[in-house]
Amino acid sequence: MHRRMIVQGVAATVAASFLPGSARAVTAPDGSTDYATALWAPAAPANYTVPSRSSERRIDRVIIHVAQQLFTPTAGIFRDPAKQVSAHYVVRSGDGHVAQCVRERDIAWHAGNWDWNTRSIGIEHEGWVDRPEFFTDVMYLRSAELTADICARHGIPRDRKHIVGHHEVPGSDHTDPGVLWDWDRYLRLVVAAG
Repeated sequence: MHRRMIVQGVAATVAASFLPGSARAVTAPDGSTDYATALWAPAAPANYTVPSRSSERRIDRVIIHVAQQLFTPTAGIFRDPAKQVSAHYVVRSGDGHVAQCVRERDIAWHAGNWDWNTRSIGIEHEGWVDRPEFFTDVMYLRSAELTADICARHGIPRDRKHIVGHHEVPGSDHTDPGVLWDWDRYLRLVVAAG
């Protein structure tokens, strides 16, 4: 492991210890998250929809986002009921830490298209579309492992038709994950993780 990555991981751990309790991950309501290694960092209930019949919800897409923000402020935005936005997961750049903000059975408000929200899982990534230094090896790897796990549990094919960028959602005015996102690399990692 590179010394820089070790230092980044230690720095992230130390920084997390100084966060106020409201910004730290907590145990999920039933004691577990949908993804085994994720920590629960709940979005405000005003920022997602609990379907009346979650058993009938068919997930057939994973939507990849870049938050245009750092990890902790992204989770904070999802906790703010005035923001009316959320994603199921957020992946941190420096160490690949995964936080789950919305249960997969619930509808996160991430795609900007209600139909796509109802049939997708949204994954935000810390960083900016024009700052490739945020697209670290560990972030790609951990995100790909998360996506592979989601695909396996929901029966989603691991291809570009079913793993899409936010910019590909019909009606979207977003550009994320951006032209610097390495789709070939990401899909190779998703396939290898499955």
